[in-house]
Amino acid sequence: MSSAVSALQGAKFDGYVKVEEMGLRGMITLRGDVASAKMKKAVLEATGAKLPKQREILHEGDKAVAWMSPDELLVMVPYAEVEATLGVLEKTLKGQHFLAANVSDARAIFSLDGDAAREIIAKLCPVDMATDAFAPGQIRRTRMAQIAAAFWMTSETRIEVVCFRSVAQYAFDLLKDAAEPGGEVGVLT
Repeated sequence: MSSAVSALQGAKFDGYVKVEEMGLRGMITLRGDVASAKMKKAVLEATGAKLPKQREILHEGDKAVAWMSPDELLVMVPYAEVEATLGVLEKTLKGQHFLAANVSDARAIFSLDGDAAREIIAKLCPVDMATDAFAPGQIRRTRMAQIAAAFWMTSETRIEVVCFRSVAQYAFDLLKDAAEPGGEVGVLT
């Protein structure tokens, strides 16, 4: 049996913002009645985090849960814990209509590190990245140039971006090009 590898195996670029493919991360698409008591309990048991509100992502250690749509959450756990987490979700949600699907190997995840991380996203996505419009703990699903992507801030200088694995090289090249030295236009405020 072969070992799992990430889409770009840790590709990195040091521009005026550091761009890095983050490797394997466990990701579970969880769909169902997000407002139900069972869903709240399942998410808490699986991640230690409460249910996020609209456009919110909540972290608890190395786990997180993100609001993706009115009936969809993205549960993130260490890659090796996906099967166990699916078991917790299935046990807790038994008897309720839901879908829990392991999408870990269908996604790629990148980090942007640096004071101008907001600027990189602002160059590529139709999202207001001003500090009063987007802050740590918030998530957006949008277009990044020609591809679907989602992103969130883990701090004022770090953003994580997730996209489909099939477009990982394109996403990395977009982020890398946007972070090329000399391309700075000024940090958004």
